[in-house]
Amino acid sequence: MPTESSTAQTTRVQPAWQRGLTQATPIILGYVPIGFAYGVMAQKSGLSTAHTVGMSLIVYAGASQFIATGLFAAGIPALSIVITTFVVNLRHMLMSAAMAPHLKTWTKPQLTAFAYELTDETFAVHAARFAGHKPDRAEVFWINALAQMAWVTGSYLGTVGGQVVPDPKPWGLDFALPALFVALLVLQIRDRLQIGIALATGVLAVTFTIWGLDRWAVILATLVGATLGVIWEQWTKTRSHKTRSY
Repeated sequence: MPTESSTAQTTRVQPAWQRGLTQATPIILGYVPIGFAYGVMAQKSGLSTAHTVGMSLIVYAGASQFIATGLFAAGIPALSIVITTFVVNLRHMLMSAAMAPHLKTWTKPQLTAFAYELTDETFAVHAARFAGHKPDRAEVFWINALAQMAWVTGSYLGTVGGQVVPDPKPWGLDFALPALFVALLVLQIRDRLQIGIALATGVLAVTFTIWGLDRWAVILATLVGATLGVIWEQWTKTRSHKTRSY
Protein backbone atom coordinates (compact mmCIF):
# COMPACT_ATOMS: atom_id res chain seq x y z
CA MET A 1 0.00 0.00 0.00
CA PRO A 2 1.61 3.33 -1.04
CA THR A 3 2.50 5.72 1.74
CA GLU A 4 1.86 9.48 1.73
CA SER A 5 5.55 10.16 1.02
CA SER A 6 5.61 7.78 -1.94
CA THR A 7 2.46 9.37 -3.35
CA ALA A 8 3.98 12.83 -3.01
CA GLN A 9 7.16 11.60 -4.69
CA THR A 10 5.14 10.15 -7.57
CA THR A 11 3.34 13.48 -7.96
CA ARG A 12 6.64 15.35 -8.12
CA VAL A 13 8.08 13.13 -10.88
CA GLN A 14 5.02 13.62 -13.07
CA PRO A 15 5.61 16.05 -15.95
CA ALA A 16 4.32 19.57 -15.46
CA TRP A 17 1.67 19.23 -18.15
CA GLN A 18 0.22 16.16 -16.46
CA ARG A 19 0.03 17.85 -13.07
CA GLY A 20 -1.49 20.89 -14.73
CA LEU A 21 -4.04 18.73 -16.52
CA THR A 22 -5.07 17.11 -13.25
CA GLN A 23 -5.71 20.51 -11.68
CA ALA A 24 -7.35 21.99 -14.77
CA THR A 25 -9.73 19.09 -15.51
CA PRO A 26 -12.69 20.53 -13.54
CA ILE A 27 -12.23 23.85 -15.35
CA ILE A 28 -11.97 22.14 -18.72
CA LEU A 29 -15.18 20.21 -18.09
CA GLY A 30 -16.90 23.52 -17.43
CA TYR A 31 -15.22 25.64 -20.10
CA VAL A 32 -16.01 23.46 -23.09
CA PRO A 33 -19.83 23.59 -22.68
CA ILE A 34 -19.79 27.24 -21.58
CA GLY A 35 -17.52 28.15 -24.47
CA PHE A 36 -19.93 26.25 -26.70
CA ALA A 37 -22.81 28.35 -25.32
CA TYR A 38 -20.85 31.53 -26.05
CA GLY A 39 -20.06 30.34 -29.58
CA VAL A 40 -23.72 29.61 -30.28
CA MET A 41 -24.84 32.99 -28.98
CA ALA A 42 -22.08 34.77 -30.90
CA GLN A 43 -23.06 32.98 -34.09
CA LYS A 44 -26.70 33.96 -33.55
CA SER A 45 -25.61 37.57 -32.96
CA GLY A 46 -23.99 37.74 -36.38
CA LEU A 47 -20.34 37.39 -35.37
CA SER A 48 -18.13 35.42 -37.73
CA THR A 49 -16.19 32.35 -36.64
CA ALA A 50 -12.94 34.34 -36.80
CA HIS A 51 -14.32 37.13 -34.60
CA THR A 52 -15.87 34.66 -32.14
CA VAL A 53 -12.71 32.60 -31.70
CA GLY A 54 -10.53 35.72 -31.85
CA MET A 55 -12.38 37.20 -28.88
CA SER A 56 -11.71 34.00 -26.91
CA LEU A 57 -8.02 34.32 -27.75
CA ILE A 58 -7.60 38.03 -27.08
CA VAL A 59 -10.26 39.02 -24.53
CA TYR A 60 -10.60 35.60 -22.85
CA ALA A 61 -13.18 36.64 -20.26
CA GLY A 62 -16.38 34.65 -20.25
CA ALA A 63 -18.74 37.15 -18.64
CA SER A 64 -17.44 40.01 -20.78
CA GLN A 65 -17.70 37.96 -23.95
CA PHE A 66 -21.31 37.04 -23.24
CA ILE A 67 -22.13 40.69 -22.48
CA ALA A 68 -20.24 41.99 -25.53
CA THR A 69 -22.08 39.51 -27.75
CA GLY A 70 -25.44 40.65 -26.42
CA LEU A 71 -24.53 44.31 -26.90
CA PHE A 72 -23.33 43.62 -30.44
CA ALA A 73 -26.61 41.90 -31.25
CA ALA A 74 -28.50 44.92 -29.87
CA GLY A 75 -26.57 47.27 -32.15
CA ILE A 76 -24.76 49.11 -29.34
CA PRO A 77 -21.84 51.34 -30.52
CA ALA A 78 -18.38 49.79 -30.37
CA LEU A 79 -17.06 52.30 -27.83
CA SER A 80 -19.86 51.43 -25.40
CA ILE A 81 -19.08 47.73 -25.79
CA VAL A 82 -15.39 48.34 -25.06
CA ILE A 83 -16.14 50.46 -21.97
CA THR A 84 -18.66 47.93 -20.64
CA THR A 85 -16.20 45.08 -21.14
CA PHE A 86 -13.50 47.08 -19.36
CA VAL A 87 -15.73 47.78 -16.35
CA VAL A 88 -16.84 44.16 -16.07
CA ASN A 89 -13.22 43.03 -16.15
CA LEU A 90 -12.10 45.39 -13.37
CA ARG A 91 -12.48 42.48 -10.96
CA HIS A 92 -9.31 41.02 -12.53
CA MET A 93 -7.35 43.81 -10.85
CA LEU A 94 -8.51 42.50 -7.47
CA MET A 95 -7.65 38.92 -8.38
CA SER A 96 -4.20 39.93 -9.63
CA ALA A 97 -3.58 41.91 -6.45
CA ALA A 98 -4.50 38.87 -4.37
CA MET A 99 -2.02 36.74 -6.31
CA ALA A 100 0.80 39.32 -6.23
CA PRO A 101 2.29 38.32 -2.83
CA HIS A 102 2.84 34.78 -4.14
CA LEU A 103 4.56 35.93 -7.35
CA LYS A 104 7.27 38.23 -6.01
CA THR A 105 10.11 36.23 -7.54
CA TRP A 106 8.57 36.01 -11.02
CA THR A 107 9.92 38.03 -13.94
CA LYS A 108 7.80 40.64 -15.71
CA PRO A 109 7.27 38.45 -18.81
CA GLN A 110 6.10 35.61 -16.55
CA LEU A 111 3.76 37.94 -14.66
CA THR A 112 2.37 39.27 -17.94
CA ALA A 113 1.71 35.76 -19.26
CA PHE A 114 0.11 34.73 -15.97
CA ALA A 115 -2.15 37.81 -15.81
CA TYR A 116 -3.21 37.35 -19.45
CA GLU A 117 -4.68 33.91 -18.74
CA LEU A 118 -6.01 34.58 -15.23
CA THR A 119 -9.76 33.98 -14.99
CA ASP A 120 -12.21 33.56 -12.14
CA GLU A 121 -11.89 29.79 -12.32
CA THR A 122 -8.10 29.58 -12.59
CA PHE A 123 -7.85 32.16 -9.81
CA ALA A 124 -9.92 29.89 -7.56
CA VAL A 125 -7.56 26.98 -8.28
CA HIS A 126 -4.37 29.02 -7.82
CA ALA A 127 -5.61 30.73 -4.64
CA ALA A 128 -6.29 27.38 -3.00
CA ARG A 129 -2.93 25.93 -4.07
CA PHE A 130 -0.81 29.00 -3.26
CA ALA A 131 -2.30 29.04 0.24
CA GLY A 132 -0.81 25.60 0.97
CA HIS A 133 2.47 25.62 -0.95
CA LYS A 134 4.26 27.17 -3.89
CA PRO A 135 3.48 25.12 -7.04
CA ASP A 136 5.94 24.76 -9.88
CA ARG A 137 5.70 27.64 -12.38
CA ALA A 138 5.43 25.31 -15.35
CA GLU A 139 2.50 23.58 -13.67
CA VAL A 140 0.79 26.93 -13.09
CA PHE A 141 1.18 27.93 -16.74
CA TRP A 142 -0.09 24.55 -17.92
CA ILE A 143 -3.24 25.01 -15.84
CA ASN A 144 -3.83 28.40 -17.45
CA ALA A 145 -2.98 27.27 -20.97
CA LEU A 146 -5.13 24.12 -20.85
CA ALA A 147 -8.07 26.12 -19.49
CA GLN A 148 -7.85 28.64 -22.33
CA MET A 149 -7.46 25.87 -24.91
CA ALA A 150 -10.70 24.37 -23.60
CA TRP A 151 -12.45 27.75 -23.83
CA VAL A 152 -11.25 28.40 -27.37
CA THR A 153 -12.20 24.88 -28.45
CA GLY A 154 -15.67 25.26 -26.96
CA SER A 155 -16.07 28.64 -28.68
CA TYR A 156 -15.24 27.17 -32.08
CA LEU A 157 -17.53 24.19 -31.58
CA GLY A 158 -20.27 26.63 -30.60
CA THR A 159 -19.98 28.52 -33.88
CA VAL A 160 -20.43 25.22 -35.70
CA GLY A 161 -23.24 24.07 -33.43
CA GLY A 162 -24.95 27.45 -33.73
CA GLN A 163 -25.80 26.59 -37.30
CA VAL A 164 -27.76 23.58 -36.03
CA VAL A 165 -29.24 24.94 -32.80
CA PRO A 166 -32.04 27.40 -33.74
CA ASP A 167 -32.41 28.92 -30.26
CA PRO A 168 -29.92 28.35 -27.38
CA LYS A 169 -32.34 29.35 -24.60
CA PRO A 170 -34.45 26.14 -24.55
CA TRP A 171 -31.18 24.24 -24.07
CA GLY A 172 -30.26 26.39 -21.09
CA LEU A 173 -26.99 27.40 -22.74
CA ASP A 174 -27.45 31.04 -21.77
CA PHE A 175 -27.42 29.98 -18.10
CA ALA A 176 -24.20 27.97 -18.37
CA LEU A 177 -21.90 30.78 -17.20
CA PRO A 178 -24.03 31.86 -14.20
CA ALA A 179 -24.26 28.19 -13.20
CA LEU A 180 -20.46 27.88 -13.16
CA PHE A 181 -20.15 31.02 -11.03
CA VAL A 182 -22.70 29.63 -8.57
CA ALA A 183 -20.73 26.38 -8.34
CA LEU A 184 -17.49 28.27 -7.68
CA LEU A 185 -19.19 30.37 -5.01
CA VAL A 186 -20.51 27.31 -3.20
CA LEU A 187 -17.04 25.73 -3.20
CA GLN A 188 -15.50 28.89 -1.68
CA ILE A 189 -18.01 29.27 1.20
CA ARG A 190 -16.67 27.86 4.47
CA ASP A 191 -18.39 29.63 7.37
CA ARG A 192 -21.54 31.49 8.40
CA LEU A 193 -20.07 34.90 7.67
CA GLN A 194 -19.42 33.96 4.05
CA ILE A 195 -22.92 32.50 3.73
CA GLY A 196 -24.42 35.72 5.08
CA ILE A 197 -22.33 37.94 2.81
CA ALA A 198 -23.15 35.78 -0.23
CA LEU A 199 -26.88 35.96 0.48
CA ALA A 200 -26.76 39.71 1.19
CA THR A 201 -24.81 40.38 -2.01
CA GLY A 202 -27.30 38.34 -4.02
CA VAL A 203 -30.23 40.25 -2.54
CA LEU A 204 -28.50 43.57 -3.27
CA ALA A 205 -27.80 42.55 -6.87
CA VAL A 206 -31.47 41.69 -7.41
CA THR A 207 -32.57 44.90 -5.69
CA PHE A 208 -30.24 47.07 -7.77
CA THR A 209 -31.48 45.35 -10.93
CA ILE A 210 -35.09 46.08 -9.98
CA TRP A 211 -34.11 49.71 -9.41
CA GLY A 212 -32.93 49.86 -13.03
CA LEU A 213 -29.15 49.76 -12.55
CA ASP A 214 -28.92 46.89 -15.06
CA ARG A 215 -25.27 45.86 -15.66
CA TRP A 216 -24.00 47.97 -12.76
CA ALA A 217 -26.11 45.98 -10.31
CA VAL A 218 -23.69 43.07 -9.87
CA ILE A 219 -20.62 45.32 -9.65
CA LEU A 220 -22.17 47.60 -7.02
CA ALA A 221 -23.54 44.65 -5.05
CA THR A 222 -20.10 43.02 -5.10
CA LEU A 223 -18.40 46.18 -3.82
CA VAL A 224 -20.96 46.61 -1.02
CA GLY A 225 -20.81 42.91 -0.09
CA ALA A 226 -17.01 42.84 -0.02
CA THR A 227 -16.92 46.01 2.10
CA LEU A 228 -19.42 44.57 4.58
CA GLY A 229 -17.39 41.35 4.76
CA VAL A 230 -14.15 43.21 5.53
CA ILE A 231 -15.82 45.42 8.16
CA TRP A 232 -17.48 42.45 9.85
CA GLU A 233 -14.27 40.40 9.82
CA GLN A 234 -12.24 43.26 11.33
CA TRP A 235 -14.90 43.86 13.98
CA THR A 236 -14.92 40.16 14.87
CA LYS A 237 -11.12 40.07 15.21
CA THR A 238 -11.10 43.21 17.36
CA ARG A 239 -13.81 41.82 19.62
CA SER A 240 -12.02 38.48 19.92
CA HIS A 241 -8.75 40.24 20.79
CA LYS A 242 -10.41 42.32 23.52
CA THR A 243 -12.04 39.20 24.97
CA ARG A 244 -8.68 37.41 25.19
CA SER A 245 -7.11 40.49 26.81
CA TYR A 246 -9.62 40.34 29.65
